[in-house]
Amino acid sequence: MAKRDYYEILGVSKQASKEEMKSAYRKLAIKFHPDKNPGDKSAEDKFKEASEAYDVLSDGDKRARYDRFGHDGMRGSAGGSQGFSNVDDIFSTFSDIFGGRGSSIFDDFFGGQQGGGKRRSRGERGGDIKIKMPLTLEEIAKGTKKTIKIKKWDTCGVCTGSGAKSGSGTSSCPTCGGAGEVRQVSKSLFGQFVNVSVCPQCSGAGEIIKEKCTSCSGSGREKKDDEIKVDIPAGVEEGNYLPLQGKGNAGVKGGPAGDLIVIMEEKEHEHFSRENDDIIYNLDISFPEAALGTDVEVPTIHGTEKIEIQSGTQPGATITLNEKGIPHLNSYGKGDQVVLVNIHVPTKLGSQEKELIEKLAEFEKIHPNKKNKSHKSSFFDKVKDLFD
Repeated sequence: MAKRDYYEILGVSKQASKEEMKSAYRKLAIKFHPDKNPGDKSAEDKFKEASEAYDVLSDGDKRARYDRFGHDGMRGSAGGSQGFSNVDDIFSTFSDIFGGRGSSIFDDFFGGQQGGGKRRSRGERGGDIKIKMPLTLEEIAKGTKKTIKIKKWDTCGVCTGSGAKSGSGTSSCPTCGGAGEVRQVSKSLFGQFVNVSVCPQCSGAGEIIKEKCTSCSGSGREKKDDEIKVDIPAGVEEGNYLPLQGKGNAGVKGGPAGDLIVIMEEKEHEHFSRENDDIIYNLDISFPEAALGTDVEVPTIHGTEKIEIQSGTQPGATITLNEKGIPHLNSYGKGDQVVLVNIHVPTKLGSQEKELIEKLAEFEKIHPNKKNKSHKSSFFDKVKDLFD
């Protein structure tokens, strides 16, 4: 695919000054910066495209070669446009272009210090905390509020997270000179390579503490008990999790806090089982109730419901109670409650009960497939033997 004209990308004329190009690039960089467009591949591509254009046009030699030969003049040359493979390439490249003093173009563009702009990074992020939240089906159906009690790392109350003893302050890191990063330069046949890494002494802060806080030993945090209120929405299920940003462990030396991850667990229910958002309930009825029909009350997670058992109901029949199940998470409506009908067969009978069943067996309609009398007699002789 043919590349767009670099001047067109930045939106400047061929006579634009270096400051005009810098201003134009700044607007594009802010607009398409990955931090402002998370997950947007199109914005990232435009960010790289603008950075490549600025990389060429902000350099006098590259610009002259581009003006004369166009994109062809950028190929096969050590000083040509490198084409950025990722955002980290852009950061490191522009750090060298703008003075090689531990800063990058983004310090100048996004609020760095005037005249020096040392790059600062915050302290280490705190760890996440994962906890399991057991819930009943009734709580899942209606949603609920819970209070979680946890022990976690919290910001030190003495130094308020700085890690420094009161009045001691900080000094510039001697290893990185306050840049927060260290660089190693190596040369090869393909040119000069610069490896940039976080300073091991100050962990990227650019500063070191003169005297550590005696309460937290310089970490900026201490163990504390905490209570956190959580709103559990209706419709969650086993394995769903709720991330509470910033409610995890406090970061080291003022770094951002981690998250609290609340993982949902369903408690086993006395009467119900769950299938997606439907509730399954097993109803046992007697043979006379199945044969003659009756009305019964069944429990639901919303109360009780009266249902009709029609005469002649067969084992395994189902009765559906519309929208008596679990609400759909993040959408309208509810699942159903499915009542599964089971015919109760007694395992022990008294003499009077046996006598009544034997009399009942004499009626033709009692048998599922009566072909002749001998078949009936043989079958019930076996049933009788079971109860003797």
